[in-house]
Amino acid sequence: MQSIKSAVKDFNLEDIKKRVSLLTSTAKTEPEPKDKYLCHKCKDEEGFLIRVKAGDGPFDYRDVWHDCECKNERRIERLMKSSKITEEFQSKRLNNFNIEGRPLAVVQAFEAAENYAKGFRSIKDTRHNSIALLGRPGCGKTHLLMAISNHLLKNGVGVVYFPWVEGFNEIKDNLDMMESRIRQLQQAEVLYIDDMFKGRREPTDFQMEQLFAIINYRYLEKKPILISSEKTVMQICEYDEGIGSRINEMCKEYKVVLTGGIELNYRLQ
Repeated sequence: MQSIKSAVKDFNLEDIKKRVSLLTSTAKTEPEPKDKYLCHKCKDEEGFLIRVKAGDGPFDYRDVWHDCECKNERRIERLMKSSKITEEFQSKRLNNFNIEGRPLAVVQAFEAAENYAKGFRSIKDTRHNSIALLGRPGCGKTHLLMAISNHLLKNGVGVVYFPWVEGFNEIKDNLDMMESRIRQLQQAEVLYIDDMFKGRREPTDFQMEQLFAIINYRYLEKKPILISSEKTVMQICEYDEGIGSRINEMCKEYKVVLTGGIELNYRLQ
């Protein structure tokens, strides 16, 4: 067997240099390291320990956890992401809703939305903690309730958005997830149901059954709901009086029915 010493002799210095050069030229260049922390102050821990005086002795100190300024910002980011509100709808604000020259009913809806947003903290745990904007399409109901949702999210209140047609299509397409999705809608800090009863002349038994489970749970637990619909409370009661009466009581202080003609529809102006 060839000895190690004799094997090494088979490689002259030039061969070794060529091999090293080849390996160097084909090696992958490592990318420049990026700053891995979003927050330099707490290094993404959302807080840090600070040492504070705990007594009169020279060594009487203790470590206390201090929340970083980024913690609330991160929470709002997570809430916004989980809300299912699209980027387009995230731009809806009360201050970019135009009421100039609009019909009185639209102005009243705006005032109700503004008062609700401002007073939410004081009413959120009461029986009358919800808002319903009902009536003709194209009046700005979705914009106003989106504006409320965005206001609440910016202030650290969790909102889940449930568009009636798309939401129920999503549930039907994945019935294995139905129970967890309905539970999410029941337990959300604030639930926004958009365009309730849209799409069909009559809602399906499946929709009514799930809607009652959602509304009744939130009614009993005093959890706020934001509702937009082209149906009035009386029309909702024709589908199910239990659902309609609960919605009416929850939205009693903040309910606006936009009645009138086609002039209310800003999309046609």
